[in-house]
Amino acid sequence: MAEKIFDINLGYISFKNPIVVACMAGITDSRFSSRFRNAGLIILGGYNMDEKTNQAARKEIERGRNEFVSEKPMEFLRSELEAVKDLTTVIAVNVRSATFSPFIEAANLAKEYGAILEINAHCRQPEMMELGVGEALLKDPERLCGYVRDIKKTGVVVSVKIRANVVNDVELAKAIDRAGADIIHIDAMHPDGMDIGVIKRVRNATDMFIIGNNSINDFEDAKEFFSHGADMVSVARAVLKDPHIIDHLVDEVSSFQKMTGWYNAPKHICGGGDLRALAFCCLPVKPCALHGALKQAGFTAEEFMKIKIDFTRGTPLEYGDGTCFGSMAWCCKITKPCFLRDSALTYSGLSDVEYMRIKKSLSEHIMNKRKR
Repeated sequence: MAEKIFDINLGYISFKNPIVVACMAGITDSRFSSRFRNAGLIILGGYNMDEKTNQAARKEIERGRNEFVSEKPMEFLRSELEAVKDLTTVIAVNVRSATFSPFIEAANLAKEYGAILEINAHCRQPEMMELGVGEALLKDPERLCGYVRDIKKTGVVVSVKIRANVVNDVELAKAIDRAGADIIHIDAMHPDGMDIGVIKRVRNATDMFIIGNNSINDFEDAKEFFSHGADMVSVARAVLKDPHIIDHLVDEVSSFQKMTGWYNAPKHICGGGDLRALAFCCLPVKPCALHGALKQAGFTAEEFMKIKIDFTRGTPLEYGDGTCFGSMAWCCKITKPCFLRDSALTYSGLSDVEYMRIKKSLSEHIMNKRKR
């Protein structure tokens, strides 16, 4: 049995790693995607689930785009799910429809195969947007959230794929979260390039499971997304340029997880990290970025100190004579060199991985305490 390195679970889904093959219309079908079986998640599609979207797709094909077109969409979707049912990789299906009932049929099919249903609120092709499909849903959040609420009644795990910087991303994410979606898959697109900050903003504002996407070509790119709050990262066009990129990313993130125990640990607050990084902050005794983060989280300095002290009491982090503040509760992440912290770890017999796992638990505790 393969070693279980990650603990990434969501409903009936358990991901073996945080690397995702994103959907690409007309490309990522079962045959193409099966070669990336090392990924933690493969998203098939986008599939067109009714006659209107299939007709729009035909128009797109006429002008040279790739699209999936099917005369019997549900039979096609079932055949695609059947073709990948023996993979050990989690499967999602990204779907589009101008009418609602096909979403429910597709959700029931996805649930039957233990897959995820991803609502496409991302496509910006004019033929689709004229139907109110894809990116058009971002500008109609009431309809999008209504879809989410009704689709969740099937019991399927629901993802919503969005394009950033079309509407207010934080308000949209909050609405999708309230509607019951399990995953928000964010293409961090910006008119001037890529906006990594959208991942941080959504992480700070919601508890949603985040898949980050856009311009991920190597592990350094992936780490930027992870350190800003992404639970997983998805790769699209890069797999066309380098078919081995998924294997490379899986190897790199697995090594990083074994070394640190927390593959998506945030940057420090003073380095632009999200609110999870409060677990690494020192005592609020000097002017620094910590105070802005505390205000955003709704904590006074005294509340913050009490939360960390109470949580670490009785844990190895309670100790740390010789560190800056006499306790490892206030120490930084393991990837930042610090001989004072490392001496305390050696004295306590705590490994780097064990230290970071406690810090991760502390971070989750702090995030649960923050005031909305």
